[in-house]
Amino acid sequence: MRSFAELVATLGTTTKTNEKLDALVRYFSVADDRDKVWVIAIFSGRRPRRAVNTTQLATYCVEVTRLPFWMFDECWHTVGDLGETIALLLPENETAQAERPEDERPLYYYIEQLKKIEKEEESVRKQFILESWAEMNRSERFVFNKLITGSFRIGVSQKLMVNALAKATGAEASVIAHRISGNWDPTTISFDELTGEEAHATDISKPYPFYLAYALEDAPASLGLPEEWQVEWKWDGIRGLIIKRQGELFVWSRGEELMTEKFPEYHSLQYILPDGIALDGEIISLPAGPSPALPGGEGAGKNPGGSNSEILNNGVSNSPSTGGGRGEAFRKPLPFSALQTRIGRKNVTKKQLQEAPAGFIVYDLLEYEGADWRTRPLQERRAKLEALLSQWEHPALILSPIVTFTEWEELAALREQSREMASEGFMLKRKSSTYQVGRKRGDWWKWKIDPLTIDAVMIYAQKGAGRRSGLYTDYTFAVRDGDKLVPFTKAYSGLTDKEFAQVDAFVKRNSIEKFGPVRTVKPELVFEIAFEGIAASSRHKSGVALRFPRMLRWRQDKKVEEINTLEDLKQLLEVYGK
Repeated sequence: MRSFAELVATLGTTTKTNEKLDALVRYFSVADDRDKVWVIAIFSGRRPRRAVNTTQLATYCVEVTRLPFWMFDECWHTVGDLGETIALLLPENETAQAERPEDERPLYYYIEQLKKIEKEEESVRKQFILESWAEMNRSERFVFNKLITGSFRIGVSQKLMVNALAKATGAEASVIAHRISGNWDPTTISFDELTGEEAHATDISKPYPFYLAYALEDAPASLGLPEEWQVEWKWDGIRGLIIKRQGELFVWSRGEELMTEKFPEYHSLQYILPDGIALDGEIISLPAGPSPALPGGEGAGKNPGGSNSEILNNGVSNSPSTGGGRGEAFRKPLPFSALQTRIGRKNVTKKQLQEAPAGFIVYDLLEYEGADWRTRPLQERRAKLEALLSQWEHPALILSPIVTFTEWEELAALREQSREMASEGFMLKRKSSTYQVGRKRGDWWKWKIDPLTIDAVMIYAQKGAGRRSGLYTDYTFAVRDGDKLVPFTKAYSGLTDKEFAQVDAFVKRNSIEKFGPVRTVKPELVFEIAFEGIAASSRHKSGVALRFPRMLRWRQDKKVEEINTLEDLKQLLEVYGK
């Protein structure tokens, strides 16, 4: 446990990637194999279930420290993190500070004990936690508390962890990334089984790591000749994999969640898809009938009778490159808000299946006839996909349309119509590219449209988490509705550290009321809020919900009287919320 606590401390106190990488390599080179498995699990989101709730943890701490609850709450609100607050308040253990013998308890012991006592009486759980606190130093208590609360926020990306494992084991990073993906249990798998070749051979559900694109910052002309690039619409759904092996179908999300049962529309693919196939695509809601043709599809830019908008409204393309199986016309996806009604639900109702039917827009072919196709050029993978989709007939399976263009300026004009297609912009993929692991520069780029924006005033503030736990960095914003201010969204990203510090100082000087960790502040600071989409919402007082809201800039040049109105939001909803 001590070595893991030291690793966490190192990772949390440096911003240098090489220092983090070196710390991880050192850990994976010397740690107990069972601890290694759990560290991989923790850093990839496979955390143990919470054995004790936050109220119980706080109560135990108050009992040990003999502090009044109001003082504990004040400390918690100041620190912003329960696990850290408890670690700071508990009296330091001088014995734990000293060097302990070689047989000190490892990380896996505490995790497995937490799992073991999960269903025991509270007295048993309490005794284990108090005894563990008593034998730990402050940094170990911090890590232990984070394991209990399940709230690890450490600056370790999947890519960084994979690179460290590759260095420690001598395997290729892409191979390691594939081996540690999928549905494995850290309580039963060994380190050799997890990182060895045998794991891939025995787990027929194992997904491939996704290839991710960087945002295009320069003009697309900087990429070279247009004919070297394949351009597709960037759809707003859930990136996913559909895999069929040994007669079984598996549906994975990008977050490595096995979602097969959540999408019954895909179940019949088990009888249509051949064995040994893996399809990369987008889980998305599709309407039942065909939509009009896409701008930039077959014949785009060559319509003598009207603009691309008129093609969008009137034309229908039956080209295999712009539709689904057997020449089916492409169906424009429903907004992401339709799919959201199904996310997180254990049981999908008949009404939800009717109102938000799931489709799968196929982007790429990663495996065919049991062979890994990722090293083949995109042009070859795409050609095979078109041939395969022309043979299959399934309403949920749609081939990602290719946008045809001859000049970059023509593509830029088509990009302006993205929102009409419920799209976020374009994906630009080099035709000669292989399918890589993680986010790589050079071959795949996302060229998103500019976000929607609204000017709003900050009315509430709350302290952040992690390194921002001492600052007010989480804000609630409002628009005008006559003489009233109506809250409509929260945001906590987009400002520089200097700006966050300035806003924090304003909040502390201008707080009006206090509701637990939340402060009501004078409505004086105006911000431009950017967001990707807008949808109607009965859960919010404003009647709208925003997708990916963030602060684009602090409008110190604007007064509160100049912010947008609720009517402005409703107009955006009418235009872009369909």
